[in-house]
Order: sequence, then C-alpha cells, then structure tokens
Amino acid sequence: MTKIDRAMLRKWPVVIAVLALPGCISLGGTPPDSLLTLSSEVRAPAGAGVAAGPDRPVIAILSIDTPAKLDVLRVPVAVSDTELAYLQDAFWVEKPARLFRSLLGETLRARGGALVLANDETIALPTLSLRGSLIDMGYDARASAVVVRFDAIRIDEAGTTSTRRFEARETGVPADARAVGAAINRAANSVAGDVADWVVGEG
Repeated sequence: MTKIDRAMLRKWPVVIAVLALPGCISLGGTPPDSLLTLSSEVRAPAGAGVAAGPDRPVIAILSIDTPAKLDVLRVPVAVSDTELAYLQDAFWVEKPARLFRSLLGETLRARGGALVLANDETIALPTLSLRGSLIDMGYDARASAVVVRFDAIRIDEAGTTSTRRFEARETGVPADARAVGAAINRAANSVAGDVADWVVGEG
C-alpha cells in the first residue's frame, strides 16, 4: 500500500464521522407552539398623555435584577429546597425582568397623575425612582402553586430610600404551561398593583 493510500484511509473515518453528525445532533430545537407573556389587567386609555411639570411627578422604573434561574426564557420549577427544573413547553417571549418591568410601568401609568418612564432612555429627571429584584416568578411543584416575589426599592427626589417585599401566590395550578402562564400573569398583576399602591401612597 502506498503512502497516498494510507493517507486516504486515515481520512475516511473523519469523513464518515462528519457525514453521520446530521443524524445524531440537532442544530436548532423545535420552536414552541406558543410563547408566554405578561399582560396588564389595567391600562392607560388610548390617547392619554402626561407631560412633566413642576406639579407632575416623574417616575422612572429602572432595570430589575433577577437571580440566574430567572435570567432565561424558561419558567423555573421548585422541585425541592435544593433542586430546580424548568416547566416543559413553557417559554417566555422575553426574559422575566423585562416583562415585569413593562407590567409595572403600565400599571403605574394607568393610575394617572405621573409621567412614567419604563425604559432605558432618560428624557426627564425623575422625581422618584423604582428598582428592585424579581426573586421568584415561577412554579412550586410541591404546592402546585405559582409564586411571584419582588423586593422593591423606592428612592425619592431627596434621596430617601425605602424598601418593601411584595408577594402573590396562587395555589391549585396544574403543571401545564398554559395554566401556569395564566396564573403567573394574575399573580404578577397583583404584585404590580400592590407596588403601585405603595409608590403612589408614599408619594
């Protein structure tokens, strides 16, 4: 056997392995049938506008922090105190922090009386800033419940800082993507409403 023949034989296993790859791995997963989102139960009326002014507060909702389990497009499932999984077929359209921030903005905007900024563009100096950590927004398999938990931080124009933890829970929810998504939306709206009451009430 010539040196050229030996070299060709040595290359064949590599070629065969490369040809076999498409049948063994998937370069892209099957897209989900639907995506979950958060929808505000209260909305500012169409055409309603608010301008900043001396007697008009400007509320800026800053970026919201999350633990690693929520920094994904999946719905976390607490299996035990030390074990975490993700709910099958449940995918968010955006990461939970952005969805919850938008929900807070719409909830506060619907209360009226303030210019609410819920994006990263600063167009006015806020008289009040709201930020915090979204600790939980998922499913507890042990209790068949959804949990939304938010640690809010409120900073007023004078620099005074106050904090409060808000939580909403809904039990009796089956481990189904659609049912869990709807229950999380209700719980998130409950938390957003409580946060808005606190912010407006403290203002």
